[in-house]
Amino acid sequence: MAIYLTKESKVLVQGMTGGEGTKHTRRMLAAGTNVVGGVNPRKAGATVDFDERAVPVFGSVAEGIRATGADVTVVFVPPAFAKAAVVEAADAGIGLAVVITEGIPVHDSVAFTAYAKRKGTRIIGPNCPGLITPGQSNAGIIPADITKPGRIGLVSKSGTLTYQLMYELRDIGFSTCVGIGGDPVVGTTHIDCLAAFQDDPDTELIVLIGEIGGDAEERAAAYVRDHVTKPVVGYIAGFTAPEGRTMGHAGAIVSGSTGTAQAKQEALEAAGVRVGSTPTETAKLVLARLEEQRSLTHG
Repeated sequence: MAIYLTKESKVLVQGMTGGEGTKHTRRMLAAGTNVVGGVNPRKAGATVDFDERAVPVFGSVAEGIRATGADVTVVFVPPAFAKAAVVEAADAGIGLAVVITEGIPVHDSVAFTAYAKRKGTRIIGPNCPGLITPGQSNAGIIPADITKPGRIGLVSKSGTLTYQLMYELRDIGFSTCVGIGGDPVVGTTHIDCLAAFQDDPDTELIVLIGEIGGDAEERAAAYVRDHVTKPVVGYIAGFTAPEGRTMGHAGAIVSGSTGTAQAKQEALEAAGVRVGSTPTETAKLVLARLEEQRSLTHG
């Protein structure tokens, strides 16, 4: 009942010994994540105590994989070193790299996402909250205690809105929630997640959260129209954004009518996606859609 991350996932943390890495590793462990090691060349051979769990530190991702069989890495390294960290992970053959770091130069992101793709490593991020399969595993900074396991799949550009929808729909619960990040270049797209949720037998409904800027949501709408048979509910952040103003995420670039919230909503609705005007209304649409779905099934 998940995409990309399960209780079987073995997780390394690049940058585990830094302040953010330590804090969030502790939270990941508390959520049940199987964190098998950290990576820091300067502290190889050390261990870090997290309450009652001692986690070893390896000198490289390759060493960590050899010792533990890790298949996921979470990257908490400063922006200047993020490209090297991801390239190292891809070279070592890691299956999934979750890049939390924000502020990475775009040319670095272009380079490492392309490199990872060639090497067969899926990137989530950069500048993202990561992903969580509630009750199984949590790779990143998403709060684990605001929802429960269930049958909704969630893909979102916005970290904050990920948390809000998880909380609003906590009584229903989620299969997996993926924060793909809001930078202009990301390793995993809305479409990638839509395809994975469509194929996941335990995801009943998909929630797609987008935001103004770019055309990712319009492309996602076309994919939903042609390939997704499960119900999809959407929300677009930025309806109240003043014209011509640059908003928070690096990818929120609007030119003319392209990239506006209105254009995205129209594209999604034309593909059969119901779009809420607020997060709370979006949650209500999800509940209504699930009710319809179940009444059709039980006829």
